[in-house]
Amino acid sequence: MRTTSLRSFLLLLSFFVILSNSLGSSSSTHVHFLKCISLHSNTSIPIYTTKNANYSSILQSKIGMLRFNSSTTPKPFLILTPLEESHVQTAVICSKKHGIQMKVRSGGHDFEGLSYTSDVPFIIVDLFNLREVNVDVKGKVAWVQSGATTGELYYRIAQKSNILAFPAAVCTTVGIGGYISGGGYGAMLRKFGTAGDNVIDARIVDVHGTILNRKSMGEGLFWAIRGGGGGSFGVVLSWKLKLVSIPPSVTVFSVEKTLAEGASSLVHKWQDIAHRFPQELIVFLSIGVVNVTTKDEKTIRATFRSMFLGDAKKHKLLMKETFPELGVENKDFIEMSWIQSVLFLDGLPTNSSIDILGSSPQLKLYMKGKSDYVRQPISQSGLELIWERLLNDEQTAMVFMPYGGRMSEISESETPFPHRNGTLFHIFYMALWNQKQVPTSEEYINQLRRMYKFMTPYVSKSPREAYANYRDLDLGKISKNGTATYAQAKVWGTKYFKGNFDRLVHVKTEVDPDNFFRTEQSIPSIAF
Repeated sequence: MRTTSLRSFLLLLSFFVILSNSLGSSSSTHVHFLKCISLHSNTSIPIYTTKNANYSSILQSKIGMLRFNSSTTPKPFLILTPLEESHVQTAVICSKKHGIQMKVRSGGHDFEGLSYTSDVPFIIVDLFNLREVNVDVKGKVAWVQSGATTGELYYRIAQKSNILAFPAAVCTTVGIGGYISGGGYGAMLRKFGTAGDNVIDARIVDVHGTILNRKSMGEGLFWAIRGGGGGSFGVVLSWKLKLVSIPPSVTVFSVEKTLAEGASSLVHKWQDIAHRFPQELIVFLSIGVVNVTTKDEKTIRATFRSMFLGDAKKHKLLMKETFPELGVENKDFIEMSWIQSVLFLDGLPTNSSIDILGSSPQLKLYMKGKSDYVRQPISQSGLELIWERLLNDEQTAMVFMPYGGRMSEISESETPFPHRNGTLFHIFYMALWNQKQVPTSEEYINQLRRMYKFMTPYVSKSPREAYANYRDLDLGKISKNGTATYAQAKVWGTKYFKGNFDRLVHVKTEVDPDNFFRTEQSIPSIAF
């Protein structure tokens, strides 16, 4: 049994007193939990209770979805911020021993707040101190801790090389831990697949508090953590990534078209060709409502954004041969480094110092998101009905991300991420609002739900697929006591994972039969 310093022990004693005074009948469990922490850690673990002056700032610092940052949102009774791997082991051992629900937060977006809210008493293990990135240029690999963001990963790679990269998210404030756990797609998926496809090792704390790597965890668990969703199998501490080779220069463009400029026909053709472009080329589009006159007249605007892993001359030729109707002009093609394209695609000034990626503040929005996959092109008349719907519910925006290329070559069962061959594109729906606006948050969310229902005829069926990283509790969740029957979980499980769901349940049953690691949409254990 490990011992702590006298200073650490006295600090924990003060927490015991605070908890005894504030938690009523549950205080005994929580006091025993903190005693367990003190006995199992040989160094002091930063711990914040509701009485601590820094508690609120620590809690709120990584809450990106502001609708989960209200006075009525359930709060953890304490937050642990590990400074080293052994601290995570201690948190797991003591939480399991004393039956306390543990939420793990890696500091990303978390659309439904599952890493920092709960219907039952809980603690948060916040990994924001575990954010090291070590890049091996010669070996073309990198180890990244789960508390880092994609922007920090990109930044560290670019510091070492201009011809290496990693295929991850467009948004640079996404947390690595949750992102890779859900598979993770991005601007280079057509060339290199998902982030999970490019993980070659990992370090994870299992339900027994043991740190495992790929060899010791076994291929079943290693398969599950690369797309099976965070919060189900253990706490992934770090990931070993296979870096990909890129040219020293890439080319980008951004072109906007309204309905009057032929947006409908352009989007219709885009559906037929975007998934068939060469793997080095991606053209994705954002669709939203904009004002066109001073009389507040509205229209649809489609923004086509592209990145090509090559020079402008080749990019121009490809667009002329495959999509001349888009009318991209010579001035629209901009050559830049890959790291500059990261800034461009995330809407950041390309003349900014890349240092911004190493210190970007967390994205904070009032937002609700949903997702779909499309396997058959939507007709021109169908698109026009969608535009009409968007114009009625103006707060909904849509992003279409094309698949094909490498994504069509990888088996659906290679990782838990199943949305592969036959997928034309992915749709991300979002409703954004200002809390001071009218209507209310719930009304904006209901607008998005109506849009999602309206899209039913146009998207995948049996199941209607969804992206695990865009968690959506509208699809169902476990009960308040943290249990879910196999049948209940399969409702959302097959949407996220299709035929891989049963294999995920099998792995879960083997590695965590008592269902210790759980969220409102985690993989269930049959044994439990």
